Amino acid sequence: MSRPFAEMTWEEVRDGRDPRTVAVLPVGAVEAHGPHLPLGTDVVIAEAMARACVERLEAAGRTAYVLPPLWYTAAGFAHNFPGTVGVDPGTVRDLILQIAVALTKQEITTLAIANAHLDPAHLRCLHEAASAPPDGGRIVLLDLTRRSVAAELTEEFQTGACHAGRFEGSIVRAETPGLYRAQVAEGLEPNPSSLSTAIRDGHETFEAAGGPDAYFGWPAEATAEEGRETVNTLGRLLADAVMEEVE
Repeated sequence: MSRPFAEMTWEEVRDGRDPRTVAVLPVGAVEAHGPHLPLGTDVVIAEAMARACVERLEAAGRTAYVLPPLWYTAAGFAHNFPGTVGVDPGTVRDLILQIAVALTKQEITTLAIANAHLDPAHLRCLHEAASAPPDGGRIVLLDLTRRSVAAELTEEFQTGACHAGRFEGSIVRAETPGLYRAQVAEGLEPNPSSLSTAIRDGHETFEAAGGPDAYFGWPAEATAEEGRETVNTLGRLLADAVMEEVE
């Protein structure tokens, strides 16, 4: 398995790259995830997804790296909750494009985005970046809200009630168990309100969407086993999207 990009020396990067090298960028938000999950939950998920993707790409004979994560992005739905740090989506789009340009100049021409943060403004900026790659480069985006992708994920995810619920809680429990507040999670009632439905109906905050405590879904049912399975699925889906673009 390759080392994280930030732990490598410049000479190791120079000597290890080839024309089919892939850099995977974990992207997430610093935002409220209920009373039981950390503010950095989205980045925990994105980094796990990126690592699983890289493992699959390397098994297929490609050189692949996990870049340092991008922690800040649009987080409008959670803006009323302390700890949420949202930024303008255009800033994120431009930063991703500049990262892609810098990598392309080094002959690392494929940038894949590992993302599980589904705020609509955030997703728009990712699509804008992916549709305008630098000359000679490509940006691969796996949109988890696409029906064909969502169908590969858990039942809770498909309901749309999946922010800080079983889907995300299971991954945090598997990847960073010390950050998972089990006693708190076990005491939370299910919240089946669908964020995806609320978004279609024009709501713009967690409170308006039916999540006054910044969680949706079934948080008390999260398991590390489900989290590990979901990470493997996310990694496979992203690796498949990369292979489709570069083959």
